Amino acid sequence: MPHTDAVRFSQNAPRYLEKQGNLQTSTILSFLLAKETSEVWMNYEQLLLSCLRTGDDKSALLCLDSLIGRFGVDNERVMALRGLYQEVVAEDETALEKVLQEYENVVLQDPTNTPVTKRQIALLQSLSRPAEAIVALVELLETSPTDIEAWAELSDLYVSQAMYPQAIFCLEEILLVAPNAWNIHARLGEISYVFSYAFANDDASMEKLLLDATTDRLLETTHKDSKRESSTKKTTGSGDFAHVSLGTVNKLNEKATLNISRIVTRKSAGDPCYMDYDDSEIIAAKDLINGTASKQQR
Repeated sequence: MPHTDAVRFSQNAPRYLEKQGNLQTSTILSFLLAKETSEVWMNYEQLLLSCLRTGDDKSALLCLDSLIGRFGVDNERVMALRGLYQEVVAEDETALEKVLQEYENVVLQDPTNTPVTKRQIALLQSLSRPAEAIVALVELLETSPTDIEAWAELSDLYVSQAMYPQAIFCLEEILLVAPNAWNIHARLGEISYVFSYAFANDDASMEKLLLDATTDRLLETTHKDSKRESSTKKTTGSGDFAHVSLGTVNKLNEKATLNISRIVTRKSAGDPCYMDYDDSEIIAAKDLINGTASKQQR
């Protein structure tokens, strides 16, 4: 939520809480007839977060008390929100250490308590303890191996410690869950680029590391995107490369041609998995393949 929206939202907190309080204490009949929705409690949570951002600790506490009264102190989400409130109102690092200890006690009793574990990790980072945050994230991923947010956070922490191979591994785990996350592909390329500079002894070895990382990513990823494959084929077919070996270019071109041919064949055969492609894309792909074949015949 943008800061301006958070300010506007928190400014209405006293009025909103007063209205909710009047509704809850009016009569027994109105209480019994009232329809409780998840939206009401989501509003309480958003209001709590907005009040904490804008310094309205009093209204934030009222929201927290309402959530505790409804869901109980043992609710995982409420426990995390309560910890967040304690972090915000903490006056010094000693108070933050106390909150951290409470997080550790909760996680020790229940390692699957994801909301509290993530608050623990965030607090460790705030206290400039990245090594402990990494350990906590690794333990979290043991119980929740498909948590994309956790893998991304762990990757960033590894990068901050110049542990680039580990960071790359984390991003590859994300791509197993979300193979079409192009922002992760871009981030993976950035880290590979930095890694090539950090560990290369000379320009030649740096270039090799970078090309290997880029080529492996293109060759190992299973593509079903006709536009992207066509772009790869056109680029590698142009021959305009200053530092890439001809063998590498030809290998990429062959891979792109194979993938485009598969897309065209399965679309033409009526494969339901390939019906999302437009006819214009298939026609363009056929022309590209036929054009390449004509050049080879000449």
